[in-house]
Amino acid sequence: MRFITSLLVIALISSQIIADETSRARDWGIPFEGVPGPLNAITDVTGVEVGYSTIISGNGALTVGQGPVRTGVTAILPRGKNAEDPVYAGSFVLNGNGEMTGLDWVNESGFLEGPVMITNTHSVGSVHEAVLKWQVKTGRFQSLWSLPVVGETWDGYLNDINGFHVTGEHVAQSLETAASGPIMEGNVGGGTGMVCYEFKGGTGTSSRVMKTGAGTFTVGVLVQANFGRRHQLIIAGVPFGKTLTEHAPYTDGRDLYEETGSMIAVVATDAPLLPTQLKRIAARVSLGMARTGSTSGNGSGDIFIAFSTANADSKSTASGIATVSALSNEHISGLFSATALATEEAIINAMVAAETMVGRDQHRVIELPKADVIQLLKRYKRHQR
Repeated sequence: MRFITSLLVIALISSQIIADETSRARDWGIPFEGVPGPLNAITDVTGVEVGYSTIISGNGALTVGQGPVRTGVTAILPRGKNAEDPVYAGSFVLNGNGEMTGLDWVNESGFLEGPVMITNTHSVGSVHEAVLKWQVKTGRFQSLWSLPVVGETWDGYLNDINGFHVTGEHVAQSLETAASGPIMEGNVGGGTGMVCYEFKGGTGTSSRVMKTGAGTFTVGVLVQANFGRRHQLIIAGVPFGKTLTEHAPYTDGRDLYEETGSMIAVVATDAPLLPTQLKRIAARVSLGMARTGSTSGNGSGDIFIAFSTANADSKSTASGIATVSALSNEHISGLFSATALATEEAIINAMVAAETMVGRDQHRVIELPKADVIQLLKRYKRHQR
């Protein structure tokens, strides 16, 4: 096991490099359906940029306002930092014990007009304000006003969540360092202090390239995974959670079906989809969660947003009439599958990349044990090498 026990500095981590060659699920021999893009990441959709700010400091007993701190913020920019055009978007709420600001206007207008931010539950307001300040400072408004989209999941088991440690500096860092290319996973950004199936969770991503009757398109998914109870966990069809029962901090074998926790998912595609179609795409994230075993309990905030980078200049034209392309519904089913499959892999990637973490009051959440995973995959004849 790799332990984080004494981390005394704030780390502001950009999104440029994947931590190591063995930090992804496929490197462990876990089989997944579908064909990923070159990066197997949301950034396989051209134009999408992702940035992080990761805050890790202190250890020992909780002192509210001082730490220990295990949190951060993630930024997803649909057309990159310098783009002025909005994207068509739609959202879906599987279970609403959570928050994603700005969705009323996304669903009303059909447009996402800025970045999508993800952080911890009690930092939504701070991030919301900081995005506005960043837009004012940089002039990156796509309208006369802004209604930032900020999602959250709860990291209070490991983090001093009531200490409000995410600041405007961290938000600006995540936005300014956002980049295309390979991105980090696991204990990074808003996913830093998250727990998934009672193993260490966090940030994960994956993509699928899907051939349809109207062309070949890419779907990319980024998740902040913070949900599930241990016994539920399924990886590649193998019931891992029923075997790997030790060190389950929430249940310890009790209340197996009282699932809480949350997941935020962002889906990007280059397929030309309308807002109503993107809402349907966002709904398919639910199926990816289910493939890993989740049933989305009453205490879970599972909120998803999907956007399309096609149809640039669709909001405003000189004539006032926009010409838009849209994929026929007869050819959209493959993209539904791509979304579910990429979501499943993104969740497992988050767990594979995440490292054991010790947080507030010595709360400890272990990483997914690689040797045990490989052994079980081989037992069920699912290991892929």
